[in-house]
Amino acid sequence: MNGKYNIAIGFFTLSEFMAYGFLLIYFRDFAPDKVEWINSYSTGKHFESRLAHVHGNLFAFLNILIGYLLLHFSKELKFIKIISWLALIGLLMPLGILAEIYFGFPPLLVLIGAVSMISSVIFLGYSFIKINIKTA
Repeated sequence: MNGKYNIAIGFFTLSEFMAYGFLLIYFRDFAPDKVEWINSYSTGKHFESRLAHVHGNLFAFLNILIGYLLLHFSKELKFIKIISWLALIGLLMPLGILAEIYFGFPPLLVLIGAVSMISSVIFLGYSFIKINIKTA
């Protein structure tokens, strides 16, 4: 795990949550019960689905960025495997929100994903503080 999978899985996840965003647009603009959907804008499944969409795209993009940085600075950074895995596990947060909405799962996946993504970013920041980057 040197960042390559973060980039690949990040792009796949980004495409899935972009498609999910189009589904949300369908619910808002074209579904037979669109008025009910619009009226529940800030509550319940509607609100949770928007949270999943936003965090799914954000965490996918973070995986792409983290993966790129891990590949680019692989010789200088420490904790590469830990950072990579934690960022990938972080994708459980938006997936956990969807699992709550559609399957009634408890919020455990959301919490695991959130802690993992935050931890990966902290480890990456710490790793960057510890390296000497020579500029031209």
